[in-house]
Amino acid sequence: MLGYITKRLLQMIPTLIGVSILCFIIIHSVPGDPANLIAGVDATAEEIQIVKERLGLDRPLYEQYGSYVMGMLQGDLGKSLRSDRPVAEEILSRFPSTIMLTMLSVVVMVLVGLFAGIMSAIRPNSLRDNATMMVSLFGISMPVFWSGIMLILVFSYYLQWLPSGGSTQLKHYILPALALGLSSSAVLARLTRSSILEVIHQDFIRTARAKGVREKLVIYKHTLKNALIPIITIVGLEFGHLLGGAVLTETVFSMNGIGRYIIQSIQFRDYPAIQGSILFVAAIFVIVNLVVDLCYGAVDPRIRYD
Repeated sequence: MLGYITKRLLQMIPTLIGVSILCFIIIHSVPGDPANLIAGVDATAEEIQIVKERLGLDRPLYEQYGSYVMGMLQGDLGKSLRSDRPVAEEILSRFPSTIMLTMLSVVVMVLVGLFAGIMSAIRPNSLRDNATMMVSLFGISMPVFWSGIMLILVFSYYLQWLPSGGSTQLKHYILPALALGLSSSAVLARLTRSSILEVIHQDFIRTARAKGVREKLVIYKHTLKNALIPIITIVGLEFGHLLGGAVLTETVFSMNGIGRYIIQSIQFRDYPAIQGSILFVAAIFVIVNLVVDLCYGAVDPRIRYD
């Protein structure tokens, strides 16, 4: 397994390089010049040129990218054009808020999605099954920012039970975690239902029932355990979706996380901050995929990492 982990970690390098190249090309293709914003509205052409020379924005793009890669290899993601602080420090200061939101969203997704999927699969084509699948389809169709605004409107404005923004206390994470988690739980519910239905009609399930095993044990010990592989896969993929969804969610709920930091950096054309944030999120997503692959072996002993 150690060799497999080492191989996967080495595969991260070309992946992250590809992400950095794509990100670099896209952000430099977007109209707008950060030197104009830094110099000010009334700045002259000479003053803007001085700012460009100071920030290195007057150099060819290949030189700018080469300097960025050299710094990245040394753990230096550059300095923010907006705050003049190291990008790595700003990302790490906001990371706890984003990872807290993402993990709580995963908890909501797993609890709601698994329960709804199991309840639907136990009685397929029943009223409960049809109602659950209709609700899950509604959840998949609704944008996260819309559901976030609706949650703020109901629970913050009308009921005044929960705060509509902030990220300093646990209660600030409840509404954004629900907005993110419930949307992904709809996807998980549908996949859980289909996975359980594929397993529940197999011979070993009929044998367990014939031996008099209680129905709850049949469902949760035998059926669900053998249906976990696709469920684990979708949880890992949805983790990346939730991490990306934090960009809009943190903006809607005014949270001081990486997602909101990316939005602010894009508005200011803060190239180092945008590149560093996206690269950081991409690295987390690759690591999560590795953890998901390792979980396959824990769930199914037949899987080997040779």
